[in-house]
Amino acid sequence: MQRIVFVHGSVGNGDAAWVEQRPLAGDFDLVVLNRPGFPPGPLADRVDFEEHAAWVAEQMRPGDHLCGHSYGGVVSLYAAAQAPAPASLTVVEPPAFGVAAGVPAAEEFSTRLKRLWSEGPREPRAFLAAFYAEVAGREVTLPDPLPAEQHQGAQILMIERGPWEARPPLDDLRAARFPKLVVSGGWSPAFDAVCDVLEQKLGAERAVLRGMGHNPQLLGEPFNEVLTSFVRRAAQI
Repeated sequence: MQRIVFVHGSVGNGDAAWVEQRPLAGDFDLVVLNRPGFPPGPLADRVDFEEHAAWVAEQMRPGDHLCGHSYGGVVSLYAAAQAPAPASLTVVEPPAFGVAAGVPAAEEFSTRLKRLWSEGPREPRAFLAAFYAEVAGREVTLPDPLPAEQHQGAQILMIERGPWEARPPLDDLRAARFPKLVVSGGWSPAFDAVCDVLEQKLGAERAVLRGMGHNPQLLGEPFNEVLTSFVRRAAQI
């Protein structure tokens, strides 16, 4: 059975990010990772996409399909270049704004995020609310106080290395034989700009799935159909 390794983004862990992909377990072996620092593990002192990429690559086996969302998509762009013979790579709305340097929408969005990290609230709930206002693509009502897992997610968010610093090895990934898929939610010119660049520079397939803003995988369908079709085709190469 083909393995799909799922890498989550910021705040929520893998179980929360990929809950709508559980029905795929009948056809695939689903490996849902919880990155270091996220529940149910202890809080970490640092989150760095390159360090987490090395950790993800260590969890992978030859022939695995890798799928990463948001910050986990940035992680996956690095991990796919290190992992042993991946079968495919899917990235969903990765905030690698550096790859779209010079595109006004990406530059402006990245500037706002940098300002949030440097000047934003230092209390986790307030920081998380400000973050969601920028990134979620929709208003999010937060409980007060935050549940323990969400509070930990907000804490770890505040110490992330900025994904705008990422310069993944796109030339190496393009040269690699395994297929690539880039998915966006069609809600943000900044994220679309990043995905446009990745589509071009990776020679990737592209899907735009509207309806859940930054989290198209939470639609369940049609994301699951797009992913499984891509994975099945990649497995035949």
